[in-house]
Amino acid sequence: MTQDRDIQTMQRRIVCLGDSITYGFPFGSSASWVTMLAGVVEGEVINQGINGNTTGDMLSRFERSVLRYEPTHLVLMGGINDVVCGESLDRISWNIRSMVEKARQAGIKVILGLPTAVDYPPWEQLLVRLRDWMRAYAGELDLPIINFAAAFYDEEGHIKSELLLADGGHPDTTGYQAMFAQINPSIFE
Repeated sequence: MTQDRDIQTMQRRIVCLGDSITYGFPFGSSASWVTMLAGVVEGEVINQGINGNTTGDMLSRFERSVLRYEPTHLVLMGGINDVVCGESLDRISWNIRSMVEKARQAGIKVILGLPTAVDYPPWEQLLVRLRDWMRAYAGELDLPIINFAAAFYDEEGHIKSELLLADGGHPDTTGYQAMFAQINPSIFE
C-alpha cells in the first residue's frame, strides 16, 4: 500500500483554477486550453474553471477545487471578472497572494496565468496593471508564468479582436488555441 501511495504521489496532477476562460466558455471544457494541455503532458489535468468566478470566489473554493486533489502543479488564472465587478487591484492581488501561499504551503508548484485581453479600454487598462503586478510577484517568488494575454496582441500592441467573441472578452475557438500556444509544457516538469 505504501508503494502504491508513492507512485500516486509521483504522478503529475495539474489543477487549472480560474473562471470562464479556464472552463472554455461558451464552447465547454472540451474546447478549452486546459483540454489541449491535457493532450500534451503526462498525468492528470483537472479543469476547475467556473464561469463568472472572481479571484475571491476562487479563494473561497480553494480547498475543494485545488487542495483536495493533492496536485503537483496549479495553474492559477483570474482577475477579469474582478475588474468587471469594480474590485480593487489591492483586493485582487491579496486574493492571488493568498491562493499562492496556500498552494506553496501544500507543496504545490504554482504557475501564474496572465489574464487574457479584453477589447474594452477601461477594463484593459486595469488588466495591464494586474498583469504587471503578477509578473513582478512571480519574479519575487521565482514562479513561472504563462502569458496568455500575449496571444491576443499583434506586433503593434493592438488587441486581436478576431480571436474574441462579440462580447470582446471571451476567446473564440481560435483564441483558445492561441492561448494554448503560449504554454511551454516543460514548466510542468
